[in-house]
Formats: sequence, C-alpha cells, structure tokens
Amino acid sequence: MALPEAFTHQDSLLTINTNDEKFLEGLLHPGIKAYPLMLDPFNGVWVLRVKFAPGVTLPIHFHTGCVHLYTMSGCWYYTEYPDQKQTAGCYLYEPGGSVHQLNTPADNTEETDTFMVVFGTNVNFDENGNYLGMMDASLIKAWVDQGIKEQGADKMTYITPPIPGYARTPSAK
Repeated sequence: MALPEAFTHQDSLLTINTNDEKFLEGLLHPGIKAYPLMLDPFNGVWVLRVKFAPGVTLPIHFHTGCVHLYTMSGCWYYTEYPDQKQTAGCYLYEPGGSVHQLNTPADNTEETDTFMVVFGTNVNFDENGNYLGMMDASLIKAWVDQGIKEQGADKMTYITPPIPGYARTPSAK
C-alpha cells in the first residue's frame, strides 16, 4: 500500500501550550480555572483543561453526550459514587445520559488538574432537581471569548473550526 496523500494539509500543527498563558478564572463556576483547548460549537464538542480548587461542588448535571475525563493531579469524586475517588492517573469515561455531581474534597492539598473532552450539552439542576440551565460548546466559547478580554489573557489561543459553508448541490432543487 502506498503512503496516502494528506487531504487535510496544515501549514502548522494545531497545538496549544497551556503553560503559555494564565488560566481563565471563575469562568464556568466559582473555584474553577479553565484553559480552552478546542471549542467546536458546530459539532457540540468542547475540550478543556480545568483546575478545581479544594471544596468545589458543581451543579448536578445530565450529559447529552459522552465525556472523557483524565485526572492529572488532585482528587475529585461524584456525590453518587463517593467511594470511587478519581486521582492522578485516573481516566473516566462517562456515557451519554449520565447524571452526577462533581466534588473536590475540601481537604485537598492541591488543585485538581483535569483534561476533558465533552460531547453535547450539560443540563444543570440544583440540589432539588430544579432546572438551572444548559452549558454547551457555544456557550463556553462565548464565555471564553469574553473571559479572554476581561481577564487580559491576550495571548490565549484555542482551536475552533470556521463557520461551515453549506450549499445545495445543483441537483437538489
């Protein structure tokens, strides 16, 4: 078999160094620092590096798509699975349709540093099951763009696709 020709030629690699710029603070929730890596509102995919302070509790949320979550340092757990703490080196796959609440223990001695790839939307609820709102790649992109301006993170970059161009074919009348 011959070496295939690249059909997605790039002039340079699509790479982000999260050590080049400070993280955006308080963007998604108090106690969270986030660094966007790839935000694709057109396909509903968001990729973030997120650092959680000790003692953070996120709203209960329902995932419409799957999640890949890798823990690089610290510790966190779901309220629903308190005995299955995630620590450095843990990878978690969450299927779409899962419902849970993320916590970081208040006695953590360091930030919990994570890398996540999320497909779809988080539908958030309060502790009584009342609807709070939704969070998806479009909303996060808007928050990130605003956070970059407000927090002076002018060197921060992330990967995002251009607006897709759709057209009818000549035969579709």
